[in-house]
Amino acid sequence: MSTGEPASGKTPEPSGVDLARVALRAAKEAARARGDAAQQKRQARRGGGLRSGARADGRDPMALGSAINRLITERGWEAPAAVGGVMGRWPQIVGEDVAKHCVPERYDEDERVLSVRCDSTAWATNLRLLAPTLVARLNEDLGHGTVRMIKVNGPGGPARRYGPLRAPGSTGPGDTYG
Repeated sequence: MSTGEPASGKTPEPSGVDLARVALRAAKEAARARGDAAQQKRQARRGGGLRSGARADGRDPMALGSAINRLITERGWEAPAAVGGVMGRWPQIVGEDVAKHCVPERYDEDERVLSVRCDSTAWATNLRLLAPTLVARLNEDLGHGTVRMIKVNGPGGPARRYGPLRAPGSTGPGDTYG
């Protein structure tokens, strides 16, 4: 009476087809391990991302934030970009009351001057008095020497037209518009 097991109680040794399957499985796992290691090494060498060609260069795809930061650095736009951020945070820097009446208009990078427009001459005078404090606060935020001066402009007046109720050469009410 044979049950298909050897009399010694041990499992049978794999035969030809079984040996081939075991060897094939081991070879596949080894190739996969080598391939994964080689692929990881290639990705590490190229910075982990996609590439445009055989070698890494400036045309390779990159994240949008990285591309913008690289563009700002290459063009030397660090100070204007920082001042632009300040213009967006103007109410937090100068306070809500001042921000309601005074708005930053432009930044001259060469002169390092921030131009601010106020909605009345009273607020323009007030901001001229606060200018040294604001320059110090802005330079603390942006870096020393980024803003040298704040140029305060009063409200823009209406167009000076000539007409029947206007005297030729008159400048209008100077205490309101300037």
